[in-house]
Amino acid sequence: MLAQDKVFNNIKIHTQYSICEGAIKIDDLVNYCKVNKVKSLGLADTNNLCGALEFSEKLSKVGTHPIIGTQINLKDKNIEGKITLYAKTEEGYKNLTRLSSLSYLNTKGDENPGCKFEDLTANNKDIILLTGNYRDFFGQLFKFNKIKDFNEKINLLKNHFRDRIYFEIQRHNEIEEKNFETFILNNSNRLQIPLIATQEIFYINEEMYEAHDALTCIGEKNFIDDKNRFRLSNQHFLKKENEIKQLYSDIPEALENNYNFHFRFNFKLKKSKPILPSIINDNKNTPEDELLNQAREGLKNRIKNFILKKNISKTEEEIKTIYEDRLNHEINIINSMDYASYFLIVSDYIKWAKKNSIPVGPGRGSGAGSLVAYCLDITDLDPIEYDLIFERFLNPDRISMPDFDIDFCEEKRDLVFEYLKKKYKDGVAHIITFGKLKARMVLRDVGRVLGLPYGYVDKICKMVPFDPSRPLSLQESIDREPRFKEEIKKNTKVKKLLDLSLKLEGLNRNMATHAAGVVIAGNKLAEQFPLYVDHSSNLILPSTQYDMYSSENAGLVKFDLLGLKTLTVIDKTIKRLKFKNIDLDIRSIDQNDKKVFSLLSTGETTGLFQLESAGMREAIRQMKPNKFDDIIALVALYRPGPMSNIPIYNDCKNGNKQPDYIHPTLKEILKSTYGIIIYQEQVMQIAQTLAGFTAGEADILRRAMGKKKKAELDKQKERFINGAIKKGITKDVANFVFTKIEPFAQYGFNKSHAAAYALIAYQTAYLKTYYKEDFIAATMSTELTNTSKLREFVEELKRLKIEIVRPSINNSFSDFRAVNGKIFYGLGAVKNVGIEAISNIINERKNNGLFKNLTDFINRVDSKDVNKLQMEGLTKAGVFDEFDQDRSKIFNSIPKIIQEIKNLNDDKKNNQTSLFDIQDNFKKEFEFLPSKKWKQKELLTEEFKALGFYLSDHPLNEYDEIFDQLKVISYDEFYNNENSEGLIPGTLMSIQEKKSAKGTPYGIARFSDKKIEFELFLFAEILVTNRDKLKESESFILTVQKDKNTQENLKRRINVRKIVSLDEVINKPYSKVTIELTSDYNLDEIRSLLSDVGETKVDLIIKNKKKRAYYSLQNNRKFDLKHLKALKAKKYVEKITV
Repeated sequence: MLAQDKVFNNIKIHTQYSICEGAIKIDDLVNYCKVNKVKSLGLADTNNLCGALEFSEKLSKVGTHPIIGTQINLKDKNIEGKITLYAKTEEGYKNLTRLSSLSYLNTKGDENPGCKFEDLTANNKDIILLTGNYRDFFGQLFKFNKIKDFNEKINLLKNHFRDRIYFEIQRHNEIEEKNFETFILNNSNRLQIPLIATQEIFYINEEMYEAHDALTCIGEKNFIDDKNRFRLSNQHFLKKENEIKQLYSDIPEALENNYNFHFRFNFKLKKSKPILPSIINDNKNTPEDELLNQAREGLKNRIKNFILKKNISKTEEEIKTIYEDRLNHEINIINSMDYASYFLIVSDYIKWAKKNSIPVGPGRGSGAGSLVAYCLDITDLDPIEYDLIFERFLNPDRISMPDFDIDFCEEKRDLVFEYLKKKYKDGVAHIITFGKLKARMVLRDVGRVLGLPYGYVDKICKMVPFDPSRPLSLQESIDREPRFKEEIKKNTKVKKLLDLSLKLEGLNRNMATHAAGVVIAGNKLAEQFPLYVDHSSNLILPSTQYDMYSSENAGLVKFDLLGLKTLTVIDKTIKRLKFKNIDLDIRSIDQNDKKVFSLLSTGETTGLFQLESAGMREAIRQMKPNKFDDIIALVALYRPGPMSNIPIYNDCKNGNKQPDYIHPTLKEILKSTYGIIIYQEQVMQIAQTLAGFTAGEADILRRAMGKKKKAELDKQKERFINGAIKKGITKDVANFVFTKIEPFAQYGFNKSHAAAYALIAYQTAYLKTYYKEDFIAATMSTELTNTSKLREFVEELKRLKIEIVRPSINNSFSDFRAVNGKIFYGLGAVKNVGIEAISNIINERKNNGLFKNLTDFINRVDSKDVNKLQMEGLTKAGVFDEFDQDRSKIFNSIPKIIQEIKNLNDDKKNNQTSLFDIQDNFKKEFEFLPSKKWKQKELLTEEFKALGFYLSDHPLNEYDEIFDQLKVISYDEFYNNENSEGLIPGTLMSIQEKKSAKGTPYGIARFSDKKIEFELFLFAEILVTNRDKLKESESFILTVQKDKNTQENLKRRINVRKIVSLDEVINKPYSKVTIELTSDYNLDEIRSLLSDVGETKVDLIIKNKKKRAYYSLQNNRKFDLKHLKALKAKKYVEKITV
């Protein structure tokens, strides 16, 4: 090798997959390699191979040779530390994969992932080992002076690895580095192990040092200013070639070995074709034969039990011909694409779930367009009945293979995972995901390690708008939010916080699991793909170390087992009905029920799947659906883009407008949607009908229109026009039709998915129509921790005039229950109350009778079922009101109550309590600690904290007099009157701050008054002016204005002009007050009440028979709402005018 060709190989690169250690994004690394024409680069992420395939693929594309390695913890006796391993060949990579998987699979609990020496020696073939630096395994042996162990372990590895082991020399200007280097240099010749120069790289540029230091503190939960913590030097970046050569010039052997290192590798990790496990069946059929047999048997069952009943107009033979032709067509495509195993696997676990009473959704995505899926019980939608196209799901021209997304009941989905583990053993795993340092998260983490107060950091984090549909980066947030600049001026640490956060934003923060997705690929997954185990979770399966993108590229086929809460709601409702001796088969309900459509037409769709948003309610109210197809259309249309077609659909449906079918030949295709192209399937049908496309070609056209790539679109347009001409249509007409359907295709929805979700929506509407109490109780029981949802349902119950029984220790259950037309509030929905603990308390009540009083409660509950936060929540929610209405008395005695429960429990366990002692305890009343009774406002504030809303009373109820005086009316009254402006009261329930596309802040505030909850839009000026005082549970007087009503049926928008705190109004003194008294007035009482000097001019009118005496007090007095209420309570006060 010529001297000028000798280039240093950076083989110890730590990407962001070295969690909270590496600060290099692979895309940034690729750019570096491209600019600097890097010949080879080595990956050495700590404890994983998560980035291996991405690293290999992306570096190869820019001409850099990827060397795949990882750092693995080696464990021996009480020493633990890293070694670095690299795969020379494909077999070496399999061994590397096995070791990486074992490091997690063989580890328990809080242990760090790692391998033993026997694992390493048993799987060493075609692996190169580097011994590491002073912080790694052999560095630890040296540090603790275990030289004998050092020599033994090195010799053991040398016997197995032979010429595939190196001593590393690293130079980062770190204190302990030099001593370890001297030791290595002295022993290299003696142990006959070659030296290699390496640099541990954690970031690309030197300027990243400070941010990287903060990143390590985040991972180690340290403070940057902690003087006792370990710190790396600032030398862990990619140095220039001449700097490296100069650095290691005194050990040419180590440099030479580094120069030649990449020549030892002839392996590159590549993409793979899909890998599916072989399906074993009792008949020893091929997957193709088994699929055909099961599909035909399933079709017979579907025709007999479902299809014949819906097709009265056709004979059985006609139906069989139609369905068998479609089935054979699909089977041919599935088999030609080697996808039979996939269908059989999905069918198997769905049939198992249904057999074991686990609710499964009717289908999801384009897979619902398959008749084979319908016959195999994968879906419950007849694709021929709903005009769904199989090729939208699977056709020979598809680039990536599709998958079935299956919805399961949330509470029972884990049982399906257990079944998969039992059936496929070690061949099934979840897919890993990575938590990212996004804008708010990175500010929180960096703020913490900088030592900034939590409240202050939280305030800064909230300056980043929270909008999941349009998340802003930190830089975008800083550019749009002037408060950031204001904070920088006030506090220099904020600039540091932002600078560091900007550099770290987007890096991986932690490993997590995509709990819905699983991969199934044979029996020995851990030997083919690296696996990860999250010991902090209770997941049944391990996860792949590859994320979804890399898993697909590696050939793993994903199966989505999604949890859908609505299926849990339906299941709970049906079980509750069964308990009341009502048997309901939800799959057999009438899909043309007039009462159901009548409910939907009102727009009162709270709790109905896919139909409950405010915009959807308005759309469905205008649509007045009267057939199932309307719901499918609405599910598809209610999205940005096609939403503008809802009024056209409604007008045509209701006879106010004639449909435009574009061309007479398309009428049959577009008739059901009134001339609007709503579904992707319609685009495909148009291409088939008008231009003679095959179903597969039509799907390619649909995708081309969706992606808007001009070259591909022009090609497809030419093909469309030529095909139409062959079918007798002129070129101009064909061109016109193409330009008409193109915009629709760009946002056309998948009808298979819309139909499946419309079916679930209809099922929820049916349950709400006929069994509303049980349905709402079941729904609320699945939302125990979702305060905003519960509040919404409480409002719905008020509207439906269904009584809500307040939380009670003797009447309520752990979840919500419908009994005799009333809904009993679920105690599990009280904040800080665990469902298991409260269920145990309810079981005690069920088994041994109602709790007589608080003393009885203390004597009977188990100490493991109570804690301070839980008892506080229950008390604030009024759960113990039947024992004592004074909540503050119980609240202040909670520590004593818990101690008493614990003492009683301990005595029972230790058998220290005699029968007489137990009887004495039951007789002895609990002695409360002294406390001050909560005022009504305080009581309601605490109730709000526990429930998230008000049940026992409303904070505005005590201010009727002042509202009358100030002409403040309810929101409902203002909305329906003729006045354009007015005053309304409102207690703030929640507020969400957002940014417009131009970066202007605005707020969506939800208020409640004594009757309803209502939502108001706050423009920038109002929001910014009142931001600090807009706190949840605070009450306000709002000056509001109505927009002019320009269209019928559209809600008028209410604009907020001014916001005044109710406390300000209450405490504000009146300028003048006139008090009218009867002749039996009590002057001493009046003098006492009006004794304080203030700003109010007070006039008195004393009535005596027909005479009136007028007096004005010489000095102005203090007079506010408190005085007004006190005087109004006196019998001799007839009227007060302010």
